[in-house]
Amino acid sequence: MREATGRRYLMCEPTYFTVEYSINPWMDPSQPVSTELAVKEWTELADTYRRWGHRVDFIKPQPGLPDMVFAANSGTVVDGRVLGARFRASQRAAEADHYRRWFLDHGYRDVVMPAKINEAEGDLTWTGEVLLAGTGFRTDPGAHAEAQEILGVPVVSLNLVDPRFYHLDTALCVLTPAGPGRRTHIAYYPEAFSPGSQRVLYRLFPDAIVATPADAECLGLNAVSDGRNVVLPMEATHLADQLINHGYEPYFVDISELRKSGGGPKCCTMEIRDR
Repeated sequence: MREATGRRYLMCEPTYFTVEYSINPWMDPSQPVSTELAVKEWTELADTYRRWGHRVDFIKPQPGLPDMVFAANSGTVVDGRVLGARFRASQRAAEADHYRRWFLDHGYRDVVMPAKINEAEGDLTWTGEVLLAGTGFRTDPGAHAEAQEILGVPVVSLNLVDPRFYHLDTALCVLTPAGPGRRTHIAYYPEAFSPGSQRVLYRLFPDAIVATPADAECLGLNAVSDGRNVVLPMEATHLADQLINHGYEPYFVDISELRKSGGGPKCCTMEIRDR
């Protein structure tokens, strides 16, 4: 039986959500967007976490920053150390300082902003043992060494090769982090990675769940797991079946509006890992 563990998340309501520009293949400013529907989808996600007993903190959304809802891109927190973000796209640059100030205002003193382009949990995924670090479209490969130095954890670099999966968290999800009596368990989509990175992932995680193209293409891997419960897009049905076979309990959410900006459950969810 899989065991859920309590989590703490930081989220930002999509009060100003829209698609005004295109910085990934999912974004099309010519298509209509409903901010009201995006807020409804986001609210269901936040309420789901709270129903499961997790703590959810909120940062105030800011006008002019329609992608601020994607909190995962603005910070990586391991053992109470906070590594902030530095965005590649100028349209998102201002988000980083709002999140930096949130941490300082909430008592965090070990907050470091990166010198290299670093899109935080979008490309940095903590397994409980190593930090998996993606590059290829957003985060600078030099940010991987910087993350290792600042967070003090080992880093494994992975190369992304499909622009649809521009962040690591669109192609890989940690289902169970390593811990006492637990091995890391992940799900991922191999074709999003270079051949060498595929071999690395297979070597590290031979028992991983391998997603189908259909599951990946609906951002099914942009999921959030507490070790037992897994929230994922409602279209990721084959992945849900695999999760059930591995002892997890999938929970479907509608992200159809948020996906118009290339985001899903994980994009909306920064995990705060205190000591």
